Amino acid sequence: MKIAVIGTGLIGSQVARKLAAAGHEVGAHSRETGVDLLTGAGLDDALRGAEVVVNLTNSPTFDEASLEFFRTSVTNLLGASERAGASHSVALSIVGVDQVPDLAYYRAKTLQEDLVKAGPIPYSIVRATQFMEFVPAVLTWTADGDVVRLPATPIQPIAAAEVADAVAEVAAGAPLRAAREVGGPDVFTLDELGRITLAATGDSRQVVVDDTAGMFAAVKGDVLTTSEGAHIAAIHYRDWLRSR
Repeated sequence: MKIAVIGTGLIGSQVARKLAAAGHEVGAHSRETGVDLLTGAGLDDALRGAEVVVNLTNSPTFDEASLEFFRTSVTNLLGASERAGASHSVALSIVGVDQVPDLAYYRAKTLQEDLVKAGPIPYSIVRATQFMEFVPAVLTWTADGDVVRLPATPIQPIAAAEVADAVAEVAAGAPLRAAREVGGPDVFTLDELGRITLAATGDSRQVVVDDTAGMFAAVKGDVLTTSEGAHIAAIHYRDWLRSR
């Protein structure tokens, strides 16, 4: 099967490798290869003959500008996919994304989902929980000297490699015309996750619970954790930390 993977970052590069290893004809495309989703440049050439188009691009910002990024990029990609005769559109999203209206980025990802669902191509959406790889960066957002302030938001971290597995599996199958959830095997509050991470890396900073701190302060309840029927991945966060 000929599959076009758009976006060659943390997830896209792994998805492309996994699909190629499974015997598919894979084209991996990004701005570095001359494909620009915002202008449409290079899209028709990149998607020519593709049966499946996998969108693993992301907005460069988390603010209100992310709404226009997804509106423009998804519209351009769906149009090019239709012209190419693609029969399956795959997008990566976030578990609980439509339950956090106070975050501009989550509204933007919800818009992405809505555009894909309403588009001309049969679709699949993979909704993943927060990537383990992003946890260290999250701790920097609210660091203040020897203190890291974090809300007690429930988080269910998943390794990026297992997100890539889920996306590759969906891309190789028939369109779901729905969203599939994937998440890690453990749920932590974000402050607990911070303490585990700092201890594992020998960082002596103290984590203080502050339910007004950082982006995740806008999250209410456990909406960022998987619902019944989700696929639960195998890698535990503590094991992932040790492997790093």
